Amino acid sequence: MAFWFIVPVLFILAVGIVLLVYLPSGASEEQINVEFWFRQLYELWARITNTDPSSLAVTFSTLWGYITAIGYLLTVLGIALVVYSTVRLFHLRKREDEAYAPLMLASADTATNKRWIHIQELMESGKPSEWREAIIESDIMLDDMLREQGYHGAGVGERLKSVERADFNTLNDAWEAHKVRNQIAHEGSSFDLSQTLAQRTIARYEAVFREFHAI
Repeated sequence: MAFWFIVPVLFILAVGIVLLVYLPSGASEEQINVEFWFRQLYELWARITNTDPSSLAVTFSTLWGYITAIGYLLTVLGIALVVYSTVRLFHLRKREDEAYAPLMLASADTATNKRWIHIQELMESGKPSEWREAIIESDIMLDDMLREQGYHGAGVGERLKSVERADFNTLNDAWEAHKVRNQIAHEGSSFDLSQTLAQRTIARYEAVFREFHAI
């Protein structure tokens, strides 16, 4: 019974929309009256089904009431769907921000900035001894940064081994810079540190510090 009722409703709605869309521009007032056309379609359906319109249980006004109620219901459901989707999208964006936020220090404090400024001043001198000091000081900063990030180990080398490559884009820079620091520490003044190598090494440390907003 419910299916029998839905079919004519859909038929009437579909034909009514088509008629309204394709009505000639010079149509009379009676022709453009929506209720008139729905009544005509309603009576047409009654003739097609060999049913006396006066004997139908559902009158035209009742049918129009059902159509209006369905329209309101669909509107309410549409608004609810939009609100639900907006809320879900907001929570999804928030979770994505939390999941993919870069691992970083809370902020670069004043003491850290002063240390980096001091390293830059050492690099600006023309003395290889001060270049060595700048590299050693940078490695100490790297060790402090790794410890604050929660990496464990005895020294920079051990901490770098515990790093997940996906969490550390400049991991290769950190390793290469640390290798130069080890050569300076083990060979001392006999290690031939050129200005180019010193500058390249400091640049590697700087890339690491900037990734984690340490400077």
